[in-house]
Amino acid sequence: MVYYFKKYPISIAIILVVIYLSFFKPPSINLSYEIPFFDKIVHFCMYFGMSGMLWWEFLRNHRDGRNLWHAWIGACVLPILFSGIVEILQETLTSYRGGDWFDFLANSLGALCASGIGYFYLRPRMVRVNI
Repeated sequence: MVYYFKKYPISIAIILVVIYLSFFKPPSINLSYEIPFFDKIVHFCMYFGMSGMLWWEFLRNHRDGRNLWHAWIGACVLPILFSGIVEILQETLTSYRGGDWFDFLANSLGALCASGIGYFYLRPRMVRVNI
């Protein structure tokens, strides 16, 4: 467990912030009326940041370029599953939050976009290829 705290400190901090943001009672703000789909934009950004940081820290720690399927699972699949579990827990455990499947869609799109950037943009720049 200490290994993950040493190798992925920023990602773990972001995951903890996402958990906090997912379950605290948000104040009512007027931005949601001024900016259409403001809530979905926030969900997209949270999971884009989480998945993007997971990709960056994975590639930083594994510069040999092997076992990229670990990155796909840890930085794409698991954040999507995590967001689905969070939406279900919001629906069942809180009275002030509802599990919205469009939030899940925004979360999934954020993780998928970050994974695309991680694989196609970050990976070629961070992985050392031994020729």
